[in-house]
Amino acid sequence: MLIVAAGLALGIGLAHSLLGEKYILIRLFRQPLPRLFGSDRFTRQTLRFAWHLTTIAWCGLAAIMILVHLGDASRPNLLNVVGATFGVTAVTALIASHGKHLSWIVFGTISFICFVAAPLT
Repeated sequence: MLIVAAGLALGIGLAHSLLGEKYILIRLFRQPLPRLFGSDRFTRQTLRFAWHLTTIAWCGLAAIMILVHLGDASRPNLLNVVGATFGVTAVTALIASHGKHLSWIVFGTISFICFVAAPLT
């Protein structure tokens, strides 16, 4: 059952990203947006990567469901999945915003702490 749930989480994440780009973000970006750092580019990029961070989070949750299904949901394994999820989130925010959106620092710190804490358990 958890494998089905994990598959559904991955599927809804993929649909969320693809359909959101096609039907929501593209239409939203036709409207005037706040100009930050001299243009609306930063605003558009922030909205785009924030939209897709949901998909990354759902992939992380799917990985946790798979670990639970396999009976391998130990604290180190769970922390590694959380660390990886926040690591991908940090890299996404860093690249998409060219480092201007400072959330990547917080996401990266969370990732680091999870990876450091994982073997200590």
